[in-house]
Amino acid sequence: QVQLVESGGGLVQTGGSLRLSCTASGRTFSPHVMGWFRQAPGKEREFVAAISWSGGVTYYAEAVKGRFSISRDRDKNTMYLQLSSLKPEDTAVYHCAARTSVLAAIRVMGAASYPDWGQGTQVTVSS
Repeated sequence: QVQLVESGGGLVQTGGSLRLSCTASGRTFSPHVMGWFRQAPGKEREFVAAISWSGGVTYYAEAVKGRFSISRDRDKNTMYLQLSSLKPEDTAVYHCAARTSVLAAIRVMGAASYPDWGQGTQVTVSS
């Protein structure tokens, strides 16, 4: 059983920055891909970014390209999301997710592709 724990959320002003972390523990951790999703009140969970664990190939939602940056430290079993130039519409609970088995690139952005999830960390951007 993989356990994912997010941290780094908080309250920040428009234009500010935050760095989220997602640390994995449990059985030997060797994901194929990990991702970040977010869910705002009253809205569905949406894809933010993903990264292939071995090759470091990255994927981004159009809404965050150029502002957010995903990375990972395989030695620490930790994935990061650097959030910059934050906007009020970025306010949401941010969840990390992992998938161990191979996943086609076309499916990376789908929440249903990820069986393991963290509880989430709140990001609030004030105007």
